[in-house]
Amino acid sequence: MRVFRSNRHIYVQIIDDTKQSTLIAMSTGDKEFDVNGLKGKCEQAEKVGEIAAKRAQEAGIAKVVFDRGGNLYHGRVKALADGARKGGLKF
Repeated sequence: MRVFRSNRHIYVQIIDDTKQSTLIAMSTGDKEFDVNGLKGKCEQAEKVGEIAAKRAQEAGIAKVVFDRGGNLYHGRVKALADGARKGGLKF
């Protein structure tokens, strides 16, 4: 599970390293993502984590390795990880 954080958006991908392919991708810029009712970037990141976890479970993925991409485990990155855990993913 790879995380990229920009100033405006947060992106997450679940990648299969052996096949070198992206299995699942989700971001705050995704068409399915709805910002209404979410107050800040941390809440948006948590929701992205929950949706990514839901998509992963639908694809049969239950356990991932978390790659924070050099970012500190704080703020939006932590919120995304918490959302993914709430969605049912194991790290």
